[in-house]
Amino acid sequence: MKLLLFAHVPPPHHGQSAAVKLMLENFGGDRRKQKASPSPFGIECYHVNARFSKTLEDVGELQAGKVLLILFYCLQAIWCRFRYGVEIFYYVPAPGKPVALYRDWLVMLLCRPFFKKIILHWHGGGLAKWLETVGSIRTRSFTYRLMKNADLSIVLTEFGRRDAEKLTAKRITIVSSGVPDPCPQFNENILLHRRARTAALKNLLSGQTAPANDAEAVIRVLFVATCSREKGLFDAVEGVALANEKLAAKKSPLLFRLELIGAFASAAEDTEMRELIRQRNLQGVVEHLGFVSEERKEQALRDADVFCFPTYYNAENLPNSLMEAMGFGLPIVTTRWRAVAGMFPPDYPGLVDIKSPQQVADAIPLLAASGVAETLRENFLCRFTLERHLANIAEAIRSVEAAEFK
Repeated sequence: MKLLLFAHVPPPHHGQSAAVKLMLENFGGDRRKQKASPSPFGIECYHVNARFSKTLEDVGELQAGKVLLILFYCLQAIWCRFRYGVEIFYYVPAPGKPVALYRDWLVMLLCRPFFKKIILHWHGGGLAKWLETVGSIRTRSFTYRLMKNADLSIVLTEFGRRDAEKLTAKRITIVSSGVPDPCPQFNENILLHRRARTAALKNLLSGQTAPANDAEAVIRVLFVATCSREKGLFDAVEGVALANEKLAAKKSPLLFRLELIGAFASAAEDTEMRELIRQRNLQGVVEHLGFVSEERKEQALRDADVFCFPTYYNAENLPNSLMEAMGFGLPIVTTRWRAVAGMFPPDYPGLVDIKSPQQVADAIPLLAASGVAETLRENFLCRFTLERHLANIAEAIRSVEAAEFK
């Protein structure tokens, strides 16, 4: 079957664009390019790289040039429809963000009449709630008129079903996200280290033993995401600072040190974070590494003792960063926010309330000595592998064509 893939790949790099890139590459690439390989899933992709933003800071911002880009990309899609006979249109709708929603209106208005089938893949979440609580009656009416009755809506979790139901999709299917195994040699290279480090931290944090050297005294906490307030950046920094204050009050020689990997969503938040670090004297505690290579990120995941991601991002669904941390068996502190809590085993001890740095401070030492590495690794293998995701997403997409012949 032929599929018009109207979605962008990095840059800018975030969960949605990375997921689209993985799907496109594993489905055989863009058939308009000569080097495209045969699809192992029987789906030929014709890709319109609908990139509207050059940087993370531009995402969701109103810019005059974006309207021209929408027209350009839509013309590409319509040309592919007739040049290659592609009849199924795949699109990733926006969460509850006005500018992004207006983009969706234009794309549906211009492209939808030319395609027989429409697939909406809801990577972000929260549009239904936004329409009900923030959007005007006119906004709800336009959205419903232009985006209703998709032939298939793919959602990542049960939580995301509301968005598809709001727009009365003909069929809704849940397909969890997946990422390539970030640590295929976990049992050989990581597991014994995790076990030994957990045992050592349990003794160090309880005061039963003293660190043998300065390196052993540092407990490494890692944050990997777009650096923004809603992604929990400031709560992670404040939580680590509070955890260190507790250690200092006990005259402990230990120190929690936080590494931040990811680009800032805005220059204003970058400046605010630098000022917070200066005011709280956290220069030796918090280090911002920026956007790093895959190799450097993997090294950070191997070396870390705790992963901290206290998100309350409005469009959060299934963060890739949490899946990667699970793949490394890295203890995780995160929030009970929307679908995030459902990613973890029942009664997982690392979940905190949103906007609660004190709970983050309490959870970090608890998770560092918790011994959950094997449980999280098994959870990743059972639920979030790329192979499982690709098989399920391909089956869902093929079902649209199959339904036509029933």
